[in-house]
Amino acid sequence: MFEGKKTAAIFVLALSIISAGFCQDQNLEKNWDNFLHYTLMRNLDLAKGYAQAILDNNPDPEQLFNLAKENEQGYQILLKANENEYDAELAELSGKILDIIERGGFVRRSDNEIIAEEVKRLSSTERGWRIAVERLRNAGEYAIPFVIDAISNPSREDELPDIVRAIPEIGRDAIRPLAAALQTGNTAVKSEIITALGEIRYPQSLAYLKYIFENDSSTEVRQSALASIRKIDPAALNIPAAQLFYQLAENYYYHAQSLSPAEDAPTANIWFWDSEGRRLKREAVDKDYFYELMAMRACEWSLKADANYGSAIGLWIASYFKAESAGVGRMPEYFGTNHANATVYATTAGVEYLHQALARAVKDGNTYVALGVIEALDTTAGEKSLLYRIGTEQPLISALSFNDRLVRYSAAIAIASAGPQEPFVESKLVVANLAEALGANAQTPVQAEIWDEEIANSYATQSAKAMLEAAQTRNPVLDLSIAQIALINATNDSRTHIQVLAGQILAHLNSLDAQRAIASMALDTSNDIDDVRIDAFKSLATSAKLNANKLDDATIDRIYELISSDETDPDLRSAAAAAYGALNLPSRKAKDLILDQSKS
Repeated sequence: MFEGKKTAAIFVLALSIISAGFCQDQNLEKNWDNFLHYTLMRNLDLAKGYAQAILDNNPDPEQLFNLAKENEQGYQILLKANENEYDAELAELSGKILDIIERGGFVRRSDNEIIAEEVKRLSSTERGWRIAVERLRNAGEYAIPFVIDAISNPSREDELPDIVRAIPEIGRDAIRPLAAALQTGNTAVKSEIITALGEIRYPQSLAYLKYIFENDSSTEVRQSALASIRKIDPAALNIPAAQLFYQLAENYYYHAQSLSPAEDAPTANIWFWDSEGRRLKREAVDKDYFYELMAMRACEWSLKADANYGSAIGLWIASYFKAESAGVGRMPEYFGTNHANATVYATTAGVEYLHQALARAVKDGNTYVALGVIEALDTTAGEKSLLYRIGTEQPLISALSFNDRLVRYSAAIAIASAGPQEPFVESKLVVANLAEALGANAQTPVQAEIWDEEIANSYATQSAKAMLEAAQTRNPVLDLSIAQIALINATNDSRTHIQVLAGQILAHLNSLDAQRAIASMALDTSNDIDDVRIDAFKSLATSAKLNANKLDDATIDRIYELISSDETDPDLRSAAAAAYGALNLPSRKAKDLILDQSKS
């Protein structure tokens, strides 16, 4: 009896669940129909109410997709609403509904069970073949693993002719997984893939086909590749595979529309061949850096085709930095544990490849890539390497005129830090950028998205240190007098370390204004004694030793008063005295100082 009641309860519960689901389905359909009706009738308040009801009920994406697919006219009404043909608020709600419909379409076309059934349907009737082809075309790249598994399975040999003739019908979306599957060791399967790529007739396949033509051990396979290349573009036969892969990488790097991933999918796929499992596998990656990762892979294939094709290295480095800029916080799983970041590879690469990447970044106006490459150059390159030429261009010199200050500052700091000894026309531009960086602060408007007090301080400090090194080594190329106004202004900077560095640099300039600015900083009682004034007097002493006395009598008298006062801080007094002595003044002041303290 208990079991009977239990069974009845379960039955009632099941009915209630089915009923709730049916009711929800009915509500969605009703809300959808009402939304379309009132949108068309321009009763926008009611239309927005039903649109919101659709969203509030968290609809099943596949169900909403089916409703849209069954009513093409209604779907067009939705699209017009999203284009703000009726109302801005309705447009926003319509956009959210469209997103759900796209998710439903993606779920439907990537469903493994459905795809597997359609591959089997290819071998039913001619009408069944056409229906299956249409659905596999809709599945796109997701269909290819099932197709490859089928043609690789000896037990499905009877299905082979129908499957093989269907592959080209899937079209462009099939190319990426098909190209990855070319790594199969099954010669017969490889030949079918090659033939299919030739029938699809898309240039994206050329690099992979040419690689096989140049490297495959099977004469039959190479001849198949030759035939497919001729169908797509016979001219590719005269271009090495390495170059074709490089061209493909560039197309990915610049986000060629023809290489775009599926629009309705939330992510993009990168395909690999699992040699152990003998099947395709995919890695879902963020669309924001899909193109860059694919550019890197194409560069890798370029180097596999020709280890000496160095241009691929420069493009690979640029692609990696560009991927990082798009937000690769977590590397794709296929990178492996503890995969090094772009900077590690850049600092390891030779300067030739870094300059290739920099030239590209400067041409494209890509701040992130340019900064990453310049940092690597600054770490590893010397003067001659930094001023490397690519044809008639010097990428780092070109970076001095970049449209983003961060890049200009970084380029100037890198060149100055290398201590150039050979004159070059743009040396004045180096100093001008150093001077500008010195005065930059958190409030300075810059085009870079990343700019704050910490970064501003870092650039000001690096710039000052680079100029100080140039001054101390008496660099024959960098004319620091160009930065004199900026350096004098920096003696009044709110950042004490910048004040001190500015004074140390000014000490090496043979200029009346430079020496007087140092003295003014040393005598300014608003400055901190320990952090600024003592160091300023030390810089004044250096200036006096190098350039002799350039101070007026009033300033000298103020220094004398400081030294002669018993109330002066001992350390400050000592520093002032050292500077005073270095000025090599007439002996009268020294005599007065001695006699003033005399007690006899």
